[in-house]
Amino acid sequence: MLLDLVLGYECNLGCDHCTITSSMRRRNMSTSQARAAIARGGARGMKRLQLGGGEPTIRRDLAALCAFARARGFRDVKVQTNGLMLAVEGYLPSLMRAGLGRLSISVHAHERDRYERLTRVPGSFAHLERGLAAAVASGLPVEAELIAKEDTFRHLPAAARWLAERGVRAVRLWLVSLSDGNAAHPESLPRMSELAPIFRAVFDEARADGRSAVSLHLPRCLLAGYEEHAVDPAAGGVLCVTPDAEFTLEASRLGGHVKPPSCRLCVHDASCAGVREDYAARHGTDELVPVEA
Repeated sequence: MLLDLVLGYECNLGCDHCTITSSMRRRNMSTSQARAAIARGGARGMKRLQLGGGEPTIRRDLAALCAFARARGFRDVKVQTNGLMLAVEGYLPSLMRAGLGRLSISVHAHERDRYERLTRVPGSFAHLERGLAAAVASGLPVEAELIAKEDTFRHLPAAARWLAERGVRAVRLWLVSLSDGNAAHPESLPRMSELAPIFRAVFDEARADGRSAVSLHLPRCLLAGYEEHAVDPAAGGVLCVTPDAEFTLEASRLGGHVKPPSCRLCVHDASCAGVREDYAARHGTDELVPVEA
């Protein structure tokens, strides 16, 4: 099982699709609370840890938390970040010395103007570029998170190519959420039937040169011939610990669960999480067509 530790909601970007509200940004774990959550996970025999937020790299205690996790038996320590702090000389090596083993970097767009419109921080793209370069040069396994929203999804194949040219050979495609801070922008969530051919184009290029590319939210019935690229983010078990709550990803509102009755006839039913509640409320479930044996 993966321990997904959300250290807090403060961030150095202000992305237009972020689900974190202004009041949530004030809620962050103390170092002792984070250490206690890591210790509980270690006592349960958990070996995989993801440190995220918000933006975890703006915390002064991140390296110490990586080291603490290693001391408590975690063999796989990953930081999920927007990558900007990785541009600071000496910062990434300090995390690696403390036990960081992998990086997951959110790349909202691969073009400067579009990226800075989304992040709403002028000059942030230059930091992203330098951070990506430092991550690749470190030799750590690096994956990029690409967000599929109405004004980005058509550019995803180009973004994946841009990342590959810079040495990032693994991408994960996320579907924008309409929860909390982004609930007022339902127009940002495209239909999955529009996304599917774009995702397949990403997968085709990844297959051609041996890169990894997966979708975290599109059901397999919409990716015929590409089923191996459809990944359930809750697979294998994920325990989420936030400043406010503790829950399994599978049981949360982010874990899918919405299916029409016809899905019981589908060969993928047992392994498919369906669609998220926010998606079903916006677009319904008529796109889900059962795949017969």
